[in-house]
Amino acid sequence: MQHQFHPSVLREYDIRGIIGETLGADDARAIGRAFGTLLRDAGGTTVAVGYDGRVSSPMLEHALIEGLTASGCDVVRIGLSATPMLYYAEASAEQVDGGIQITGSHNPPNYNGFKMVFMGRPFFGADIQKLGKLAADGAFASGTGDITARDIMSEYVERLLQGLAGIDPGKLDTLRVGWDAGNGSAGPALEALAARLPGEHHLLFTEVDGHFPNHHPDPTVEANLADLRRLVADKNLDFGVAFDGDGDRIGAIDGEGRVIWGDQLLMIYAEDLLKTRPGSTIIADVKASRALFDRVAELGGQPLMWKTGHSLIKSKMKETGAPLAGEMSGHVFFADDYYGYDDALYAGVRLLAAAARLGKSVTELRSAIPPMLNTPEMRFQVDESRKFAAMAEITERLTTNPGPGVEEVNATDGVRVNTADGWWLLRASNTQDVLVARAESESQEGLERLLAQIDDQLALSGLERGESVGH
Repeated sequence: MQHQFHPSVLREYDIRGIIGETLGADDARAIGRAFGTLLRDAGGTTVAVGYDGRVSSPMLEHALIEGLTASGCDVVRIGLSATPMLYYAEASAEQVDGGIQITGSHNPPNYNGFKMVFMGRPFFGADIQKLGKLAADGAFASGTGDITARDIMSEYVERLLQGLAGIDPGKLDTLRVGWDAGNGSAGPALEALAARLPGEHHLLFTEVDGHFPNHHPDPTVEANLADLRRLVADKNLDFGVAFDGDGDRIGAIDGEGRVIWGDQLLMIYAEDLLKTRPGSTIIADVKASRALFDRVAELGGQPLMWKTGHSLIKSKMKETGAPLAGEMSGHVFFADDYYGYDDALYAGVRLLAAAARLGKSVTELRSAIPPMLNTPEMRFQVDESRKFAAMAEITERLTTNPGPGVEEVNATDGVRVNTADGWWLLRASNTQDVLVARAESESQEGLERLLAQIDDQLALSGLERGESVGH
């Protein structure tokens, strides 16, 4: 039984598409058959399966499990869950060899997809292409797998609470925190966690609703933090934490309502972690502020800039033994006393812990971060067939003939260009038909010069920045 996927759904980090247009039950069934075949070939037999709160998720779960069991794999159903709960089910159980979470993450409600773990490592890139080819060839294994259900909520919450181990309860009892689950699948786990946390906790939108009636669950877009900001202001809370649709990305604001961006959160976590693990490698993606890399070095850590993408960062952490990594997009990975995957609920707990251990409020920690002028992530539409080619041209130009004022060109992921004014970045998104740009300087004039350099490079490849598009 051969199966062809729509060419747009097999992405770099995961599989994602539009329900009823590019993704449906037949695709989910084929993913199950192909993933199960690859797992059995590698000596695995058991797959944990979870799903997020999207309307289409139960349908995809049903078809995925049909495919997995038809390949001869046993399935452990963990049900409606945040993505990190699926990762936890896979990482904490000796008898589980792989995991698949059905989630559309922070995409619009009509999207859905699959995030996968294979024998303890991320399943992405070449793995996903291999899965597509196996399905196209119809080279599936056959068998009859068993299905069992496992409720992991209470043990998962228990594991999250270990993030506060060794801290004097008196330092935590006075904390007052706001939390916004954005009607995503982290809501039930957040309710269970907040009930157990020391201090006072105020929760928003914990009811799972795949239509996202209050705001879109993407905490990296400042407009989506308006409700949390209001809650923190109205109740005079210490800080606020927000999650994306499947609970693997964190957003935060301090007590004054200022956003704490992904790289700024990483500075706080790094300061806390490097006290007990001096000299550690700390990884951040190419979109992070220069201030972060400077701060890690100043604290005695080894800063490492790497490619954007949760799967790529997790793989680099395993390779380097880094105990902490993060992305501008709010994925934060702890491998010091945790499993090394991105878990926004655990990152929230670790923010409480960092403030308590460092003896400073989150607002004080945010205030200590040097002010930089930077653009938000600018995303502009470029045809899928053109985006990588355009980036190749720009990279070639800048590495062979960088031009006046360019001090360094880093081509780890797209191009990140350092000048006396600061730095700018241009890279192709692996998940959408967009190019992503960002620039950072200490002055407005410097920022404008950096943006002019981006525009010049785009123009040389027949493109322009144009209107920024959303996620």
